[in-house]
Amino acid sequence: MTNALQGRRVLVIEDESLVAMLLETILEDMGCAVVGPEANIDDGLIAATTEASLDAALLDVNVAGREVFPVAEALRARGVPFVFSTGYGEAGLPEHWRGNPTIQKPFTEGAIRDALMKVMNISLA
Repeated sequence: MTNALQGRRVLVIEDESLVAMLLETILEDMGCAVVGPEANIDDGLIAATTEASLDAALLDVNVAGREVFPVAEALRARGVPFVFSTGYGEAGLPEHWRGNPTIQKPFTEGAIRDALMKVMNISLA
């Protein structure tokens, strides 16, 4: 397997600690540098707007009862690609956000890798 994600800085917004730890482990195993994880929208927004050189982000859609879309807007404004994660799949997103890469919980390591590589335009070739 390629180390295409080696050294990539990935912001994680996830309020469930076990899921956040799992994501951290998966990303570190892929060679990513994990930024966060941030467990609330306010801290996520700070990270999304102030962290230098973010390569991508994994965004839980519902974070402690609040939707993550302000963080997605801030990342979009910076040109940072992101992937939504949700238990409802893309169908659970408001119409405005459909079409953005989305992984459904429970997710696999492969789903995370594939989604990140897609949003970062990394090919295995």
